[in-house]
Amino acid sequence: MENVAKPWPALWSLVVGFFMILIDTTIVSVANPRIMEGLHTDINSVIWVTSAYLLAYAVPLLITGRLGDRFGPKNLYLIGLVVFTLASLWCGLSADIGMLIGARVVQGIGAAMMTPQTMAVITRIFPPDRRGAAMGLWGATAGMAVLVGPILGGVLVDGLGWEWIFFVNVPIGIVAFVLVTRLVPKLTTHSHKFDVPGVLLSAAGMFLLVFGIQEGQSYKWGTVTGPVTVWGLIISGLVVLAVFVWWQWLLERRGGEPLLPLGLFKDRNFSLGNTTIMAMGFTITAFPLPTIFYYQVVRGLSPTQSALLMIPMAVISGALAPFVGRLIDRINPRWFAAFGLLCLSGALFWTATLLKPDTPIWMFLLPSALQGVANGFIWGPVSNATTRNLPPRQAGAGSGVFNTTRQIGAVLGSAAIAALIQSRLAAELPAAPPGAAPAGEGGFTGQLPEFLHAGFSTAMSQSVLLPAFAILLGAVAALMFGKPKAVQGWGSPAAAGEVKPETVSQDG
Repeated sequence: MENVAKPWPALWSLVVGFFMILIDTTIVSVANPRIMEGLHTDINSVIWVTSAYLLAYAVPLLITGRLGDRFGPKNLYLIGLVVFTLASLWCGLSADIGMLIGARVVQGIGAAMMTPQTMAVITRIFPPDRRGAAMGLWGATAGMAVLVGPILGGVLVDGLGWEWIFFVNVPIGIVAFVLVTRLVPKLTTHSHKFDVPGVLLSAAGMFLLVFGIQEGQSYKWGTVTGPVTVWGLIISGLVVLAVFVWWQWLLERRGGEPLLPLGLFKDRNFSLGNTTIMAMGFTITAFPLPTIFYYQVVRGLSPTQSALLMIPMAVISGALAPFVGRLIDRINPRWFAAFGLLCLSGALFWTATLLKPDTPIWMFLLPSALQGVANGFIWGPVSNATTRNLPPRQAGAGSGVFNTTRQIGAVLGSAAIAALIQSRLAAELPAAPPGAAPAGEGGFTGQLPEFLHAGFSTAMSQSVLLPAFAILLGAVAALMFGKPKAVQGWGSPAAAGEVKPETVSQDG
């Protein structure tokens, strides 16, 4: 058994790598136009640079949590960090869009190995009634990464080229490796049986669903090849995912170890929290894309200039999240989370109304500031409320499910916004100017002629409404959070980092 005398240095060292992999979920959005130009590709292909990463990130999360329990969260985190860092180098060296997408898949697998370990360490070394500050740091990291990604991306793309949004991960990865090696303790491990059918079913279902949604507009929602249709793929994906859930229920009923322990969802706050974080993952992945395209294609801003409009978000979110984290141990996190989610929805609706060709650029700083307030009130409270009621033996599994749900939301958000943008461009820009590909096919590059600005702006404004409505569903779920239960079962050595085998028997 281990005694974690200094849990905060351990958590800080893990946060460095966690911050890096989360940045990579958003940093590409600001570089998309430059990648399109540099690799001579179209919008639908370049969006797969993000979607491939998110899909490879989301699918393995459940099993990588269990692998962390079996081989140790520190060991698996370090392996994932090496994979992620080397894949980042590969991304920057890619010579065509196919190679870049392939490298992003490997990058996503590395990220999937790392993410569950961060939250699992929090749940194993911080008891629930003192977890608020730790979750506040986790939440601040997640929120800041979402906002810093586009800003950092803009600076790197303008100053050094799009390749450097990936090259920058190499030195960060090396620093993170050294810190984790020195500061993160080895926690007790325990063997698990692995649900191979569950892994295959979840991977197949997610791929069919996401591919169908994202590629729908490209195939005009009709035939893909031979008897394969877009709607056939989407429906098949839903059916496979339904079979996956049934298999998990059957395996759990028989006393086995399912990939997704459905018993976790008996806790009201856990179920509602996963609904909320899925909506959050969907929204934060979906909303930057139409706004960044508007800034660069309609207003002619550089990647750096467009990213700087997000500075109020980053500053306010980073300042608020730790403050909110200290309060949620004493006040029901429901109120913080619901307030933040409603603020985020309001900020996105506000942004949609501003997406017009003649809106003064400075006005976009106002909804950006409101988004910063929203982010500061969302991440820590939602993660705390979701996992707080789980007993120690389920804390690890719960964190794995929570992270998986967030990433599934992100994957669906990326796919859905891609389909919607293409659909709205096809509707609002039916004819392209001479020498340019039809807008509905994603052929625009650079700044559009002025006579197309109104239609393009309208298409982007309509697209922003999707994440604005999606996050409202999360707010409704957050308002239904129950009062946190009294803390039980954390007075043992496990609360301080001594993990008994029975404590981790169901960790994810």
